[in-house]
Amino acid sequence: MFDGIAPSYDRLNHLMSMNVDRLWRKRALKEIVDGTPQRILDVACGTGDSTIAIAKAAGSGSRVVGVDISEGMMAPLMEKAAHEGVHDRIRLQVADAEVLPFPDASFHRVTCAFGVRNFEHKDKGLQEFYRVLVPGGKAVILELSVPEKKWMRRLYDLYFMHILPWVGGKVSGNKAAYRYLPASVHAFPPPAEFMRMLVEAGFKTVRHKSFTLGLCRMFVGEK
Repeated sequence: MFDGIAPSYDRLNHLMSMNVDRLWRKRALKEIVDGTPQRILDVACGTGDSTIAIAKAAGSGSRVVGVDISEGMMAPLMEKAAHEGVHDRIRLQVADAEVLPFPDASFHRVTCAFGVRNFEHKDKGLQEFYRVLVPGGKAVILELSVPEKKWMRRLYDLYFMHILPWVGGKVSGNKAAYRYLPASVHAFPPPAEFMRMLVEAGFKTVRHKSFTLGLCRMFVGEK
């Protein structure tokens, strides 16, 4: 599915979020980079908006590894990175987030922007995040969410369940994909439950922050 929508993914993503997704990524960067040389893993990196932003913001000597199960989604990433002048900081690898091909304690940060909801077994993915982190490292997860306020929930359901599939289908030619995307947001665990999953995966000092009236949430767990 993601291979099929890859050519129009960036354009639709920014259009449908009215570019607010860029702001959410900037907020997450404050938790990811610290100005020192870091090894950072971006899981479900897709077309690389977060990967590139991390590479640009990370301290000198840092390395960013992007992994995704969809080769089609990653296809434009290095061209975009070259345009931004950070291609030499980034390495890509096709990989399943639930079976990461890296040794224990390989990274200072593991991040995933809008991808965890697509994991078949979220608990396994979170356990892998924990495993590949160094002691003291952090996982930083951005995920779309269903607003809690009733009036916002009504607007959300109208837009995401009706308007988005129609527009996304017209532009991408794959209406089913843009029905799946909002459905996957509805199926994502509530914040308290997802934080519990992080704790069960081994993380401590788990916290979360809500952005834009609950449309997006950032989860942070420390090893």
